[in-house]
Amino acid sequence: MTAKLHTVAPSGGGRFTVHRAMPRYSPVEEIRAAQAQDESHIIGGAVVRSERMKSVFRLVAKIARTNATVLISGESGSGKEIVARALHDQSLRCERPWVDVNCGALPEHLVESELFGYERGAFSGAEGQKAGMFELASGGTLFLDEIGELDARMQVKLLRVLDGQPYYRLGGTRKVSVDVRIVAATNQSLEKAVAAGAFRGDLFHRLNQVSIVVPPLRERVEDIAPLAYRFLHEVDPRLELAEDVLDALEAYPWPGNVRELRNVITRAAVLAESWQIRASDLDVKPSAPTPVQPGLKNQLGGVEEQMIREALAKSGGRQDLAAGLLRISRRTLLRRLKEYKKVSPPVSVLPA
Repeated sequence: MTAKLHTVAPSGGGRFTVHRAMPRYSPVEEIRAAQAQDESHIIGGAVVRSERMKSVFRLVAKIARTNATVLISGESGSGKEIVARALHDQSLRCERPWVDVNCGALPEHLVESELFGYERGAFSGAEGQKAGMFELASGGTLFLDEIGELDARMQVKLLRVLDGQPYYRLGGTRKVSVDVRIVAATNQSLEKAVAAGAFRGDLFHRLNQVSIVVPPLRERVEDIAPLAYRFLHEVDPRLELAEDVLDALEAYPWPGNVRELRNVITRAAVLAESWQIRASDLDVKPSAPTPVQPGLKNQLGGVEEQMIREALAKSGGRQDLAAGLLRISRRTLLRRLKEYKKVSPPVSVLPA
């Protein structure tokens, strides 16, 4: 269970929060169970069914109890903060503060004072001493979201602190030392930013001691159904999703990732006129398929069927594992198998 200590709103906008987290659980046993059966699991606060996300949380479990700096990358809305929280909750610092800040939300002229604090009289309006986020997170974890938005001057100071150097509060004369684990996240390619001269290479390498990539939702369609049901039941546990809803959700590319899925399901649940939500209630428009010539379509269908047969052979006939190898949902796999049985000899499979 996590108890929030307090939320601080920096002057001029932006936000950061300070929490004290209690130990939750080790996700290792849950991951092993998820591998053995086709069902979703709550791991680190995330609904996980896909092999891609199980791999992410296996890595989290492996590195959580180290002090390595971690850089989490992924598209906006893909779940980077949930992964960061799982790192903290499984770390040796789990009973110490968690502080998160969106670097892109802080006005440029306030970044230094908010990160490192200030003394009374440091600038107009500084009527008292204020601890910065590094001090608030001392002993715990500081999560720097949108790290690529920091300007060059702040990148230099951050690098010094990461290297263990004490720092001054703005307007201060006494050095401050802190013990903080840094977890950073970005939706940019910092490698490209370094090549373009927009981000310091030494800071990138210091942040990137361990790299975690969170895949976009369109590349882990197995997670869509359990996520949709979770979001639906958060609004009204009495509601259900019709079969065509899941087909529509899995066909949509989700440019806004999990955040967009939550919004779509929440809107449908709020506006629902019956106990069952149908595809027509969703505010999504699946991408139109690219038309193909009939002959080519038959060839592609044959290639697809062969890939499915090979995946089933590799997985020993386990449909859930085969779906993971193909990076499709088990529902999609079953639908394909039914189609192939109509035009070819049955595919031998084992129940999941």
